Amino acid sequence: MDNTKSSAKNTTDTGAGTSAPAIIVYSTPDCQYCGMAKTYLLSKGLKFADYDVGKDKEKAKEMVEKSGQGGVPVIDINHRIIIGFDRQLIDDALTRKPPAKREDIMNNPAFFDPFNH
Repeated sequence: MDNTKSSAKNTTDTGAGTSAPAIIVYSTPDCQYCGMAKTYLLSKGLKFADYDVGKDKEKAKEMVEKSGQGGVPVIDINHRIIIGFDRQLIDDALTRKPPAKREDIMNNPAFFDPFNH
C-alpha cells in the first residue's frame, strides 16, 4: 500500500540519463487554460506532474516561488517557467530553444499589437 501524500497525476520518472524533459504543471480543475495546456502536452505524448494548487498549499507556495505570481497554469519544463498556456513557449522549452526576444516578436509581421493600431 502506497502511503505517500503526493497530489501529482500523470507523473513520469525523468531521472538522470534520460532525454525526456522534466515537466510540472501547476493548475486548478476549473481553469480552462490549464486543461488546454495539459491536453496539448498529452497530445505530444508527454507525461508530466500535475499539481492542483487549489488543494495542495505546499505546491501553491512552490509555484509562486518559481513564477512570482499566483495565476494558473504555470508550467515548468526543465526549470523554464511558462506562465499561462502558450504553445510556442512550450515547444521552445521542449526543444530547449532560447526564448524569443521581445524585439523579434514585435517585428514579426504576424504580431498584432492592439495598443499600436
